[in-house]
Amino acid sequence: MGEAYVQTCTNSVGPGLPRVPRADHGRRDEQYTEKDRRNRSHSVGLSGGRTPFSYKTPDGKIIGFSMDLCHQVVEAVRQHLKLDKLTVDYVAATSATRFVLVKSGKIDIECAATTNNTERRKIVSFSYPHFTTATQYMSRRGDGITKIEDLAGRSVAAASGTVNIEQLNTINRERQLNIGVLPTKTNSEAFDLVANARASAFVWDGILLAAMIAQAPDPSKFELSEETLSPPEPYGLLVRHGDEEFRTVVNAALERIFTSREINAIYKTWFMSPIPPDGMNLNLPMSPTLQAAFTAPTDYLD
Repeated sequence: MGEAYVQTCTNSVGPGLPRVPRADHGRRDEQYTEKDRRNRSHSVGLSGGRTPFSYKTPDGKIIGFSMDLCHQVVEAVRQHLKLDKLTVDYVAATSATRFVLVKSGKIDIECAATTNNTERRKIVSFSYPHFTTATQYMSRRGDGITKIEDLAGRSVAAASGTVNIEQLNTINRERQLNIGVLPTKTNSEAFDLVANARASAFVWDGILLAAMIAQAPDPSKFELSEETLSPPEPYGLLVRHGDEEFRTVVNAALERIFTSREINAIYKTWFMSPIPPDGMNLNLPMSPTLQAAFTAPTDYLD
């Protein structure tokens, strides 16, 4: 649960398209739209275990809310380039590698659940927001953890490369809680540390924690904090810094979806209905904040 994919998967948008050699990604001055036009291929980065945004089912399908949006973005790119077909290469990414992969040009767009903030915008760019969530923590039910101060002197896990571990370190330092922060390579590792009583809590985005708990063999063993460690922050699709032509195509595709009835159907599929592989239903109505973001899409620059 929550493992990043260890192999690159390839799927063609439309049958019969021959594979075309990839571009030399060392050409960092080349705009993605030009690369896509020349190679007729487009790299989509995704991370495992981000249910319901981007995840892999047991039969190998790559699905999720963010993936549904990205499929339409890729189609918009194909139309923008006036190509008959465009090959999509799915590339595995982790919390720690996603920014490097985008910045280096190894992926054109990351379609998962990545928080947009000031520090990250210095090295990458983001699309219009497609979700909002806050940082929370999960713990074992019965441990008596109801507020962050209850974790003083305990071990708390968080994945490296996430905004959540930065927020945890800041709170730990400012409140002098003496929390032993345990960085992990993946979010599934962090969850397992709590499940096996090697950590008292796991800090991550609230929506992703809720999904991970729901997928556990016995969800009743865990609880999600009511307390949040951050204000609500937006997710965005990750693109390379400075390529405004490509970002404009991405945002135009998202705006068309967000301002039509289509977004309601897509949202209902992933947040208000049973989803693969086990029929989990998050039963999470769309928040007023997210409704407002979809009604009038704009860049998040706070």
